[in-house]
Amino acid sequence: MRVLDIDMDFFLSRTCPFAPEKSRPADACAAPWSENDVRAYLENNLGLSRARRIPGRTGVTHDEAALYWRELAREGRLVLPFEITHVDAHSDLGIAQRGYPFVKHTVLSRPVEKRAEFAEFRQMGQLNEANYLMFVLGARMADRLVNVRNPASKPDLPSEIFESSHTIRLASAFPALFEPLYGKEPAVSYAEFKDPLAYKAGADFDFAFAAQSPRYAPASADFILEIIKEYISED
Repeated sequence: MRVLDIDMDFFLSRTCPFAPEKSRPADACAAPWSENDVRAYLENNLGLSRARRIPGRTGVTHDEAALYWRELAREGRLVLPFEITHVDAHSDLGIAQRGYPFVKHTVLSRPVEKRAEFAEFRQMGQLNEANYLMFVLGARMADRLVNVRNPASKPDLPSEIFESSHTIRLASAFPALFEPLYGKEPAVSYAEFKDPLAYKAGADFDFAFAAQSPRYAPASADFILEIIKEYISED
């Protein structure tokens, strides 16, 4: 199965610095794409249609996507492992202290069936909108990640998770202890499109999630999320 994971900041002329809590980047920081360009990308590159909307959800911060996928999986509607197409100005795999260090020390030491406790990790201040995909991979929920980037995206991929340019493989901080119990972490196929126009969906998505991410996008871009909602049947 395939899920589409969109962030509104993908549709900006450049990336904005992360705004303080309860604040937005200034409108002068970046210009949003025009309505026509947004619709053209949704329809021509992502294969979406207002006539046949796909089930999905929209949220404020992007880490809500992980909670949504966990909900779908527990209901038996999303079969694991699935493919994620991540359309965003950021990788959301985390490059700071939170993210992979916590995942490899704590998440990967848990039985696989107890790893997707995303609400718990969020409450602990570990899982956030900049690293939630690392937790999804740590829970072995996805076997393919397609990263479609804004041309102005800055390098933000944690190099230590890459086994090759096309393969991600996480590793426990304590392999001698946990690999005999849970096996080696599975390989995740990875593809990256630095030129977003080079990406074509090729097949329909089963579910979609779209985030506003207000601390990454000026208020002048909010109309973009309203456009995206026209292509999603709220689940």
